[in-house]
Amino acid sequence: MTDTTTPAEPVASGTVGRRVHRLRVERGLTQRQLAEPAYTAAYISILESDRVRPSEAALRHLAERLGVTYEELATGRPPHIATGLRGELVDAQRLLALGEGEPAAAAYRRLLAEAERHGLEDERAAALLGLGQCALFAGDLTAARGHFEAAEPLLAGAPPVQRARAVRGRAVAHLLAGELRYSCYLLESAIDGLNAAGLQDPDALVLLYTAAIAPYLDMGAHARAAQAAEIALGLAPQVTDPALVAGMHRTVARTLLAEGRTAEADASLARAAALYEQLQIRTELAHCHWMRGYVHAQDGALDAAARELTTARDMLAAGRAELYTAQVEVELADVLRRLGRREEAGQLLVRLLDRLQPDRGPVHRAAAHRLLGLLAEDGADSAAAEEHYGRALALLEPTGAAGDLADLCRLLGDLQRRLGRTEAALDTYRTGLGHAAAPGTTTLGPAPAQPPFTSA
Repeated sequence: MTDTTTPAEPVASGTVGRRVHRLRVERGLTQRQLAEPAYTAAYISILESDRVRPSEAALRHLAERLGVTYEELATGRPPHIATGLRGELVDAQRLLALGEGEPAAAAYRRLLAEAERHGLEDERAAALLGLGQCALFAGDLTAARGHFEAAEPLLAGAPPVQRARAVRGRAVAHLLAGELRYSCYLLESAIDGLNAAGLQDPDALVLLYTAAIAPYLDMGAHARAAQAAEIALGLAPQVTDPALVAGMHRTVARTLLAEGRTAEADASLARAAALYEQLQIRTELAHCHWMRGYVHAQDGALDAAARELTTARDMLAAGRAELYTAQVEVELADVLRRLGRREEAGQLLVRLLDRLQPDRGPVHRAAAHRLLGLLAEDGADSAAAEEHYGRALALLEPTGAAGDLADLCRLLGDLQRRLGRTEAALDTYRTGLGHAAAPGTTTLGPAPAQPPFTSA
């Protein structure tokens, strides 16, 4: 019998031919003994010299004679290496879920090197996604974007939800960096791409719509945020991943709060927390405590808010989630100020600004300066208050956070008016009105088309 072959291109060590030669010699076989009865010694000779590329049938014959698996002979990978790596990737994800960011990142780096060494593209992509999540957790936004961008081309043929995870990761990194418009653009483009391709994947769409809620709200596009929440809720009964459902409930609570529906928001957070407890995802459970603290603060239950926010802060700080810890501390400082614990709030904010690097979290640095401005006004230090409001405005203006910008302009305008600077106050109010007039409509394009299968 002869084998159908094609001329082989020059190849490096580790080719099929060289693997066949090494294994044959190790087993003490001649070329004739390896070849018979299906092939000839001459064929084995030219195969071992990499002058032909063997067919699948030839590889299966040779693998059986050499006592190895077809995959091992064809790829050079040890048996079951991919299965072992996938199990270790699950372990690394569990470390991150428990808030062990640094050990998780170390595990993902090792697994990425292993996947690259063995040419396992799916496992390489999974390791990059994990490293991106670890970098987000640590607040290293540049590294996070790099990992997610590197994963995307590897996921070209992967299920939609895997591709959506990479896009979501990039979008969150841009959001935390204050690039709200680009965050929305990434998510909306991915949603439109799925719908245009007819890829009716509820998991992927819920992931993307849920991720879009935060930048929509920060930009003041409340109607679009509410629409995204409604679509995500409609898709939820078809979602197979309970962690996605939990994340949706946690994020949808923000839209309910924006509409003043605090009881419904609290109920949504309770559902999310129950799922996270069941799944033992400590990092996301910390976010639920954070959001419940915010709900209590909106409802005027300040002592309960302080307890929830302190719990969230401590959980995130234990895992060295620097950026998220700072975000929670801004909310906690606001509650402490409202409780009359102004000195404690001010010290917390000053420490926060010292830790939070200028290129990370400009929206949250601005929120800290806003609160320091309010504290300065409480202490009758108008000059310090105006300085902090000015810094907050400078941080927010490039982000497009329309609601926060309008609020800051109101605070600064009120201060200027009380100081007798009427013309300056009028200019500031006009600027604020410009931000509040059409939030999220002049900066964003048309909303993504609603998928045709949102009913359960």
